[in-house]
Amino acid sequence: MAEKKMDSSPDHSRRRFLKYTGTAIGGVVVGGVIGSAVSGGFTKKSAVPSPSASPQAQPAGDYNRAPMFFNQTQLQMTEAASERIFPKDDSGPGASELGVAFYIDHQLASPWGVNARTYRTGPFVKGEVTQGDYLSIQRHELITMGLHSMEETSKSKYSKSFVDLAPEEMDAILTSMEKGEIQVVNGITGKTFFNLFRTMVMEGVYSDPLYGGNSNMQGWKMRKYPGNQMSYTSIMDKDQFIAMEPRSLHDHFVH
Repeated sequence: MAEKKMDSSPDHSRRRFLKYTGTAIGGVVVGGVIGSAVSGGFTKKSAVPSPSASPQAQPAGDYNRAPMFFNQTQLQMTEAASERIFPKDDSGPGASELGVAFYIDHQLASPWGVNARTYRTGPFVKGEVTQGDYLSIQRHELITMGLHSMEETSKSKYSKSFVDLAPEEMDAILTSMEKGEIQVVNGITGKTFFNLFRTMVMEGVYSDPLYGGNSNMQGWKMRKYPGNQMSYTSIMDKDQFIAMEPRSLHDHFVH
């Protein structure tokens, strides 16, 4: 009686089902993998692959290289425009290689992008030259609208998207933005957009890599900047310049 009870238990029935149906369908559906496993196990050869068949260790991914705010078109435009502002040359990599577009993207996705700590009550009036702008729109809106204006200008002037332009054509549009010749929205000119965009590009080049830019601290290395060292006591009494391997905030968090 006890034996019959065990045979009819759900768990025992499931094992029998896997054994017989797995063996039956294995060769048809999955090349015998399921059937071999449930009816007798894998052979030693298949269970222990040779060292030559082992996959090579993959380098760790850079998870800072992931958009949080931009769509792909905006991200590509930001990368192209930032490279024209800080291009690659004999001194070192440009904005694209340094990941500046991802720095800008991450900043716009943060509370800073929505002016979380900025006084936001009107009236919104045009200030004097020495006062700067007091905008009715948020930073992320200014950047996305500025990119949109660049794209529209590119299509109307060159019949191409901004990312498909030649370098000198990109420079021409960016120069027009800088001069305020292109309108962004509600009386806000491209000059306001360009000033903020350029500032963010330079921040992305030289900020701590923890924030998405300055990939591998290459921006710092070009300037021989030591980054975030824990202490300088070992070199404080030195008269000559001491070149130090830069350190990121990430290094202190990990170690």
